[in-house]
Amino acid sequence: FGFGFDGKDEMNDLHQDDLEQGLNVPNSKRFFFLFEAMRRGMSIERMFELSKIDPWYLRSMQQIVDMGLDIQQQGFAGLDADSLRTAKQYGFSDAQLGFMTGTSEDDIRQLRKEKEVLPVYKLVDTCAAEFESYTPYYYSCYDQENESLPSDRKKIIILGGGPNRIGQGIEFDYCCVHASFALEEIGVESIMVNSNPETVSTDYDTSDRLYFEPLTREDVLNIIELEKPDGVIVQFGGQTPLNLAVALDKAGVRIIGTSPDAIDRAEDRKRFQQLLQKLGLKQPENGTVSSLEEALKKVERIGYPVVMRPSYVLGGRDMKIVYNDQGLREFMARPTIKNSEHPVLLDRFLKDAVEVDVDAISDGKMTVIA
Repeated sequence: FGFGFDGKDEMNDLHQDDLEQGLNVPNSKRFFFLFEAMRRGMSIERMFELSKIDPWYLRSMQQIVDMGLDIQQQGFAGLDADSLRTAKQYGFSDAQLGFMTGTSEDDIRQLRKEKEVLPVYKLVDTCAAEFESYTPYYYSCYDQENESLPSDRKKIIILGGGPNRIGQGIEFDYCCVHASFALEEIGVESIMVNSNPETVSTDYDTSDRLYFEPLTREDVLNIIELEKPDGVIVQFGGQTPLNLAVALDKAGVRIIGTSPDAIDRAEDRKRFQQLLQKLGLKQPENGTVSSLEEALKKVERIGYPVVMRPSYVLGGRDMKIVYNDQGLREFMARPTIKNSEHPVLLDRFLKDAVEVDVDAISDGKMTVIA
């Protein structure tokens, strides 16, 4: 969700010596050690002494933490238009605010609309004020004037892939770019939503309009409500937009191309397992589980080693070969697994097996296999 205030509470019980060690030695969780130190009231001077991070940055981060603590203390009833706008200007997401006030992301979104606390979009000045800029390249903020004026043309939003990482490679950006070009060929306005500055999809001339925004439910819905597109394409951007498909569908957004139900049938391990059984296709001995207790029972039948595969992942992300009960317990205790709404597939690990990938595309009548 952002800088702390997300319900993970991984460091609540952290000993003070371990906290100071986390601040002193550079590591991937250092920002969250800083958050915990600030939440506990450690002084800026002490944090600087341990981390050597410039006090200017520490004071700025402290303001965010103090704001969050105030919101937690006031609760949902204490959120008026001014405090909501300030919280959004500080960068708090609706999901964070929902957690902090004991409500939900939808409750905060509804409250923002009632209080008319809505984002506006500013035009990126690609000419550094040297010339007048006409590039339709936007970012959001909680200011006053909106510089994004939607057209009345037929338009489609394409959701990009966001930052490159395991399971989310540049090949998906290639697909998004060509989707944009295809829309241009048939005279439809293309609107790209992506947050990766080093991709071709975020070049100023790839689409008719570009929103440089995070690919979250909140940010995407904000753009949809402003632009009012004829549809949204999620299937070309990889796992990141696919994860949004069901949530956007529930919000009443028209998803064009592969339907959200078909996406869920392919991504949800239990539903996909049922589809394979219905089609009579062979699969390793397996089972789908949603809890540690279920997993321990299923593995008694299947036997170790087993492959643990979460739903809604690509490229092997969060998958693991497990050899014993201890490894199984550790896997099921991962926050990404424990907090998931979707099941985990547990299947027999096939030794000396050969994996073959097949790419195919179909319009419902013709199927092309690569």
